[in-house]
Formats: sequence, C-alpha cells, structure tokens
Amino acid sequence: MKDKEIVINMEENKNKFIEIYKNNIKRDGAKEFLDFLMASDFFEAPASSRFHSAVPGGLCFHSLNVYERFRKKLNDEYEGSSPLSEESITLIALLHDVCKVNCYKLDFRNVKVDGEWTKVPYFAYADDHLPYGHGEKSVYMISGFMKLSREEAIAINWHMGGFDKRVLGGSYDLSSAFYLYPTACILHSCDMEATYLDETAPKN
Repeated sequence: MKDKEIVINMEENKNKFIEIYKNNIKRDGAKEFLDFLMASDFFEAPASSRFHSAVPGGLCFHSLNVYERFRKKLNDEYEGSSPLSEESITLIALLHDVCKVNCYKLDFRNVKVDGEWTKVPYFAYADDHLPYGHGEKSVYMISGFMKLSREEAIAINWHMGGFDKRVLGGSYDLSSAFYLYPTACILHSCDMEATYLDETAPKN
C-alpha cells in the first residue's frame, strides 16, 4: 500500500467535493463558505509540505478520503445508525483541514540525484497569516460563516489526536473530548488511516 503510485485528478476531485458539499450541507452560510474555498487555493493546495499528499490537489484529495472513511466507520461502529446527520458527517470530514488554506507555497531545494545536485520543487508551509493553531483554526474559520454544533466543533478541533501541539505540550483535554464525543475519536482514526493507508509521502 505504501508504495502505490497516487494519481490525483484535481478537476475530478474538485467536482466531487463540490457535489457532496452542496448536496449535504444546507445550513446558513454554507454557500458563502464554499465561495470562500473556491476563491482560495483549497483545491490546488497540498495536504502537507513533506508528509502525506504533498502534491498539488492533495488537500482536497485527503479531505475526500477522510470523508469516505468517516462515513463508513460511523456506519460500522453504530450498526447503520450514526449519531451524526449526513450534514454533520460531511461538514466535519470535508472541512477538518481548512486551516491549511492559503498557507503553502511552491519552492525549490537541492537534492542529490545520481550523484548530481538537482533543484526539485517542494511545498513550504510559509504563509500562515492566521497563526491560530490547527484544529482550532479550522473551527474558527468555519464558524465565521456557519454555526457549528458542539460535537462538530470538538471533532474538528481535536482531529489531530495525540499529534496536536496542545497535547504534546501537556494538555489533558483530548482525553475528555474523546470520552464525551466518541465521534471525535473516530474522526481522528479516519484522518490517520487516510494519511497512512490511502496516501503516500513523497520520495525525496
């Protein structure tokens, strides 16, 4: 699985994302937030600088992977009776990483290829004009357009799980969040599975 070649069709993924979004998210502000995403680099941006889906279109690709896994895992875990509506499932999964919008820029670095130094392109995380954190930043951005339920906000806020810098700094809030809202724990597991099973890191 790790060595599989991933081909990202940006236009196809963009159309799929928009279709799912429009069909399922109907609350006030949904159209305006989609307009914001359309005007941003969301559909062209990578999902990371050097880890998973660090390629153009990787962010949308990753969001769709998390969405598919989240829907399936909720259905399996709750035996077809998910505690979340289709709207909540879609909003949480598709938008959990909007904090990465407009943050990456294409740069070049020197890499030795066959004994020769060669400039290769890569994405640098360099233009964050809203240094608000990660999951909490996604919640903040979405909340500027749409009202989130507590469960939606908690799930998005803690989707990084133990990799969240607040947890690494000693916060115990993650444990409380996962106990109170198991769907948040499920989202985190889907995020990890999408990252390590559906996607790959770059070779260089």
